[in-house]
Amino acid sequence: MRSQSLSTCPHGLFSGTFSLSVNNTSTSSVTENRHQITDYNMPLNIPKKLPAIEVLKQENIFVMDDERALSQEIRPLKIAILNLMPIKITTETDLIRLLSNSPLQIEIDFIKLQSHTSKNTPIEHLQMFYKDFDSIKEHNYDGMIITGAPVEKFEYEEVTYWNEITTIFDWARHHVTSTLYICWAAQAGLYHYYGVPKYQLSDKMFGVFKHTVSDKQNPIFRGFDDEFYVPHSRHTEVRAEDIEKVKELQIISQSDDAGVYMVMARGGREFFITGHSEYAPFTLDEEYKRDLGKGLPIMMPKGYYRNDNPEEGPLVRWKSHANLLFTNWLNYFVYQETPYDISRIK
Repeated sequence: MRSQSLSTCPHGLFSGTFSLSVNNTSTSSVTENRHQITDYNMPLNIPKKLPAIEVLKQENIFVMDDERALSQEIRPLKIAILNLMPIKITTETDLIRLLSNSPLQIEIDFIKLQSHTSKNTPIEHLQMFYKDFDSIKEHNYDGMIITGAPVEKFEYEEVTYWNEITTIFDWARHHVTSTLYICWAAQAGLYHYYGVPKYQLSDKMFGVFKHTVSDKQNPIFRGFDDEFYVPHSRHTEVRAEDIEKVKELQIISQSDDAGVYMVMARGGREFFITGHSEYAPFTLDEEYKRDLGKGLPIMMPKGYYRNDNPEEGPLVRWKSHANLLFTNWLNYFVYQETPYDISRIK
């Protein structure tokens, strides 16, 4: 897989089609647990009852059935997603949407923590679609995504599941080809691995901000414009001066307003991303109105609403680059780098 491009179909890859399957641990029959959506561009193969289906039905997602996928005689990329967000169903939809924009077959395992129980996602949903870390820790994965979490105001060691999540961080280094750490997970990973501190912000970093690329030759930015936009929603930050002291870390994208956006380590085996490229158009709007409704101090998200008027709705300026980011990661840092024999990942 290392030297092939997407169009050359290594290992029997069928160029131009895509199959995404999300494992369900509660059933023994994959075929019975699949919902098939027929649309225009790409095939998506996901469990029948996954709530993301109703949203993705309205988008350009195409389905490859199990029989056709199996007949291609390829090994799908295995991606683990440790979903720490409180409303897990929304995050599932956001990430599946972006992972579907690729000509690769992908198999997803959603992972949950054993030391923390989500209060905002039905337990039945977690039991049906998620696995405990203990059940997958002997496996290897081509890629992994670790999401943000609403615990950034706590010191890391005060987070109730800190011991478990750092165990997963350490496991990922030897069982995953490339890992994306998003928002709080990015800050936590930088702290755990490299001792990079975080700082409380006087005001929440909230809105859509302009970013630039520091390393234009890096394949993660292939196809990016000179400037691109990313949503942010956080109360803390990491600072360039601390990261620059660590020789193993490379800042590859920043924002004049939002600060450090993306840091790379270990030749692309780790990406630490402080923003939320995966956010759907109305996520910031929902967060803003939620906090207003609770009477919390919250500023209107910057650079988000048309003419800075919530009544006019959001101006979406990050979607194309979000798709490029995830596609480039899957291609250049997962697919091109992972061994065909997944057991050889170290």
